Amino acid sequence: MSEPSKGLSLYNTLTRTKEPFVPIDPQNVRMYVCGPTVYDFAHIGNARPAIVFDVLFRLLRQLYGEKHVTYVRNITDVDDKINARALRDFGGEIAAGKLSLNDAIRKVTEKTADQYHKDVAALGCLQPTYEPRATEFVAPRADGKADMLSLIRQLIERGHAYVAGGEVLFDTASMPDYGELSKRNLDEQQAGARIAVDAHKKNPGDFVLWKLSSPEEPGWESPWGRGRPGWHIECSAMSAAYLGEVFDIHGGGLDLIFPHHENEIAQSRCAHDTKVMANVWMHNGFLQVEGQKMSKSLGNFYSIHELLETETFGGRTWPGEVLRLAMLMTHYREPIDFSVRKLEEAENTLRKWKRAADLAPAAAKDLPAEVVEALSDDLATYTAFQRLTQLAGEAVEASGDGGNAAAASLKAALAFLGFDVGAAKVDEAAVAKAIARRLEFIAAKNWAEADRIRDELLAQGVQLKDGKDPVTGARVTTWEIKR
Repeated sequence: MSEPSKGLSLYNTLTRTKEPFVPIDPQNVRMYVCGPTVYDFAHIGNARPAIVFDVLFRLLRQLYGEKHVTYVRNITDVDDKINARALRDFGGEIAAGKLSLNDAIRKVTEKTADQYHKDVAALGCLQPTYEPRATEFVAPRADGKADMLSLIRQLIERGHAYVAGGEVLFDTASMPDYGELSKRNLDEQQAGARIAVDAHKKNPGDFVLWKLSSPEEPGWESPWGRGRPGWHIECSAMSAAYLGEVFDIHGGGLDLIFPHHENEIAQSRCAHDTKVMANVWMHNGFLQVEGQKMSKSLGNFYSIHELLETETFGGRTWPGEVLRLAMLMTHYREPIDFSVRKLEEAENTLRKWKRAADLAPAAAKDLPAEVVEALSDDLATYTAFQRLTQLAGEAVEASGDGGNAAAASLKAALAFLGFDVGAAKVDEAAVAKAIARRLEFIAAKNWAEADRIRDELLAQGVQLKDGKDPVTGARVTTWEIKR
C-alpha cells in the first residue's frame, strides 16, 4: 500500500474499475460534486449524492486530515426552469416595473437554496469547503478565478467551439476521444442541454455553451451578444476556480454521466489542454420510490422537506438521520428502493445502535479500524454497518462492567458517520400533547393510532409507561427518555 493512497480504493466510472486512490497532492485532496438546481425544493433523489459524498468527505478528512481536503459543491441558479418559476411567482411585480427579472430569479433561488441548506443539515451533512453559485461565475471576476465567458473564449480560440446563429456551440468532432466517460460513439450522441438547441449545428452532438436571451429573459453581456450560459459550462468554470484545471474526484448522480459530465470533460480538457479533468469519476445509483420511478404524475414525488416536516410519506414525519441511514444501507453504486419499510428498518437499527452507544459516557478517541477499512473499500457502508451491529451487541453484553470500550467505539463511529450521539432532545410540551392525543385514541378504542403515537415517541427517544391512578383508577401515562 503506497502512503498517499492510505488504503483507499474507489470505483472509477471513467475506467470502469475499482482502483487505489492516490491524490495529486496529499496535502490538498480535491473533490467536486454537482449540487442542486434551485428552482424548487430538493427531492429525495437529490438527498442521495449529498449524503454519499458527505461520507466520502468525512472519510477523506479522516485519512488525510481535515485541513487537507477541499470539497466543492455548486449551486445551479442559472436555468430556464428557474426563469419560469420567477415569472410565475413574481410576474405581476415584474410587469408593474417593481422588480426586474434578475431580482425575481434571485428571490426564487435564495428561498430554495436556503431550504436546501436546512434539508441537508438535517440529513447530517457537513458544509462543503466552498459552495459557489453559477451566477457569480458567468463574467470575469475581480479575483481572477475562472469564469464561463473566459472559458468559452478559450474554446473558440483553440478551435473547439464556434458561433452559429448568435449562439456558441462546442464542436464535438474537434475532440477525438469525446464520449470516453459514457462509452458512447460520437454518432450516437444527442445534444444534452437544458436550453433548447436550434438546428444550426455542425454535428448532431454539438452542445450549447452560450445562448442568446430575449429582453424578457435574464442575460449577461458577452462578445456574442446578451445571453446566458449553457448548463455544462458552469461546472467547468467553478471546479477550475477552486480546484484547478485537474483535480482528484468528481462526483454526482448516475443520470449526470451523459450529457452533463461528458460535456464538462470536453469543455475543461479542451480549454486547458489537459489529458483529464478529474482523475476519478464517481456516480451514485438511481432511486425509486416503493418500487416505481419517482414521478409527479405517479404521485410519488417527495421533497426532503416533506419527509422531514409533513406526514405525506407513510403518514408521519421522519428524522433526518433515519433518512440518512436508509440511504446508506444500500451501496452507493446500486439502485435504491426508497420505501416506508426501509425507513422503519433504518429507524429500528439506529435506535438499537444509539441505546448501545449510550452505555458509554464519551466516544472513543480512535475510530474502529474495521469501520474505516470497510469505508475505504469503495464506501462499503453495509460492511461498516455490520461492524456497528457487532459493537452494539458487545456493548450490551459488557454493560455494568465499568468501562465499556465497545460502546465508546460505537459512539465514535456513529458520530463520524454523521449521526447525533448527544443526549436526546425532547420537547416536553409536544410530548404532553402527543400523550393527550394517544389517550383520546385509547378511549375511542382506536388502538392503531394509539400505537402509532407510542412508536413515534419511542423513535424520538421517549418511552411511555401506562399505569393507573391509585385513587381514581384512571389511566395515567408517564414517560422517560430512552433511545
